[in-house]
Amino acid sequence: MTSLHADEAFLDHYQFSHDPFAARVPGFKFFPAQRKPVLGQLHHLARYSQLLLLVCGPLGSGKTLLRQALVASTNKQAVHSVVVSAQGAADVAGILRQVAQGLQAQQSEPEAILAQVGQLALTGQDVYVLVDDAEQLSDAALSGLLALAAGNSEGRPHIFLFAEPELIARLEQLADGEECFHAIELQPYSEDETREYLTQRLEGAGRGLELLADEQVSAIHEQSAGWPGAINQVARDTLIEAMRAQRGAARRAGFAFSLPRKHLLAVAVVGLGILAAWLMQGRPNDTAPMPVTTQLPLDPIERPVVDASASGSAAAGAPAIEFEGGNKPVPLPLVGEAQPVIREPLARAAGLSGVEEADVADAAGSSAVGVLVDEREAPPLLQAAPVAQVPPAVAVAPVSTPAVPAVQPAPAVVPASKPEAATTTPAQAMAVDDWYAAQAGSRYTLQILGARAEDSARAFVREHGAQYHYFKKQHQGQPLYVVTYGSFGTREAAQVALKSLPDKVQAGKPWPRTFASIKHEIGQAR
Repeated sequence: MTSLHADEAFLDHYQFSHDPFAARVPGFKFFPAQRKPVLGQLHHLARYSQLLLLVCGPLGSGKTLLRQALVASTNKQAVHSVVVSAQGAADVAGILRQVAQGLQAQQSEPEAILAQVGQLALTGQDVYVLVDDAEQLSDAALSGLLALAAGNSEGRPHIFLFAEPELIARLEQLADGEECFHAIELQPYSEDETREYLTQRLEGAGRGLELLADEQVSAIHEQSAGWPGAINQVARDTLIEAMRAQRGAARRAGFAFSLPRKHLLAVAVVGLGILAAWLMQGRPNDTAPMPVTTQLPLDPIERPVVDASASGSAAAGAPAIEFEGGNKPVPLPLVGEAQPVIREPLARAAGLSGVEEADVADAAGSSAVGVLVDEREAPPLLQAAPVAQVPPAVAVAPVSTPAVPAVQPAPAVVPASKPEAATTTPAQAMAVDDWYAAQAGSRYTLQILGARAEDSARAFVREHGAQYHYFKKQHQGQPLYVVTYGSFGTREAAQVALKSLPDKVQAGKPWPRTFASIKHEIGQAR
C-alpha cells in the first residue's frame, strides 16, 4: 500500500493519527530497551577512551536511531558533532571533504582537519565525527579515519562508525594486531521488549496493543528476530493483512448484507410499497364467465315446440354484456412518502483508493431534495352488467365479449412547487475550487456527505453556514459533489471539532481527511 489513498485507508481503518511503523514518526520517543546502556557506554568511552568506536548490527537493528540519540543527548555547548554518510562518498577524499565542511576547515587534508579540531578544543569543545553506513567505506577511507582518531599534538576527534558486523573483520586486518578500535554489537529485543516496543509505537499513533492478539505479537517477534526495523515492517504487514481479511469477508457475505441497517430498512420499505401498490390494482379475473342457461321443466304431457325463427329473434333480442368505466383509469395510490437515504462514506466501508462516497440527498434529513416516486395510474377496473334472465323455452345464443380498449398510462406526476435549480456558472465553480486551493495540503477538513445533485450539496451548505463548502469529483464516471466542514491544522483538531457538530450532521459519520487528497480529486475531475 504505497499510494496516498491506500495509506489513508489504512490510517482510517484503524483510526491512526499517523503510520505508527514508519521510519520517522512525529513525537517518536527513543526506546530504551537494549539501547540505553549502549548509549551510556558510548558517552563514557568518548570521554575516557582514545580508540575509534564501532557500533555494529544488522540492517534494521536501530543503528541510525542510536546515532541520532547520541547526537541529541550531547551537550551542544561542549560537543561539536559532525554527521557524515558513506553512501556516495566511500573514498577517503569524499569522507575527509565532508568532515572538513562540517568543521568549516579551509582544506580537507588530515593536518588541516586536526588543526581545526585543536582550535575548537581551545574553546572547550570536543569534536564527534559520526559516520553512518560505514560498511560501504573503502579500506583507504577506513585508514584515514583511524589516523584521525589517533590525532596529533594539536587535537584528536572522537570517531564513531555505525555499520554492519562484517566491518569488524576489515578493521582487524587494517589494525594489524594493534588495539586501535573498540566494537559494540547491538542485541535484538526479547519478546517482552518487542511487546513494549509495539505498545509505544501504537500508543504514539493514538491506539493501543489491543489491535494485536497475543499470537500475533509472538509471530511478529519470531519473524523479525527481535530487530526493531523488522518489527515495524512485520507489524504493519500484519495489520494490513487483517484489514484486507475483514473487508474481504464482508464482500463475500454479499453486498446487501454488508449495507448498514438503516439502508436495509429503506430497501424493505420500498419493497413493501411496491407489493401494496400491486395488490391495490386488483388481480385479473382469470376465470372465464360460465354461460347462463335455464333449466326447462321436463313435463311429459306438454312439450312446447320451439320454432327456429322464434329462437333467432330471442337470440337477437338478448341483452349483451356491458363494461362500465372502460376508458376511465383508476389512479394508483402512493405507496408512501419517500425519504432520503443517508449513507456513511464508503471510504471506510469499501476501502477504495480515493475514499468514495455514496449518493446522499441530505445528511440531516431536512430541506434537501428527497427521492421522487412517480405516480402512475392503474388500468381500469372492468365491471359486467347483470345478465338478463332468459325466459323458459328460449335458448340463449352465445354472446361474444367485446374487446377491452388498451389503456394508455398516464404521465408521471411532477410536483408543481419544485423550484428550478440555479445553474452553476464557471465563475462560481472557480470560486469553490479556489477556496480548496488556498488551503495547505497538510491541513485537515471533515468530510460530511456526498451527493449526485449539485443542488443538494448547495442547499446543505446554504442551510448550515459559512464553515461548510463543497467540491466536485468524479466517482464511477459520474460527477459527485462532496460537502466538507472547516479547515484544521491537525487530525486531532478535526476530530475535536467533529464532536461539536449537530447530532443530525454527526449521524452521517463525518471523518477527517487532508486537503492534499481533496486537491488530487479536484484535479482528476477537471
